[in-house]
Amino acid sequence: MNYNHLGRTGLKVSPITLGCMNFGELTDEQGSFRIMDTALNAGINLFDTADVYGGPQSPDMAKGYGTSEEIIGNWLAQDKSRRDKIVL
Repeated sequence: MNYNHLGRTGLKVSPITLGCMNFGELTDEQGSFRIMDTALNAGINLFDTADVYGGPQSPDMAKGYGTSEEIIGNWLAQDKSRRDKIVL
């Protein structure tokens, strides 16, 4: 995979981003783990998440949900070396 520079940060990111919005309410943790494993194995290193991802598809922006971030955190905790392989 050809990677692109992310501005002037020195980071190189994949041209494809893994959107993690559906981790939580629509995709359970084990399914989310499989998706992230597949993405990382395919060379995708740019993961998109936010504190409002993972709840109902009409998020309460004031409350936030964070389910997606919790799932990603659990996935990262399984193998600490993963954190150095992705741009979150």
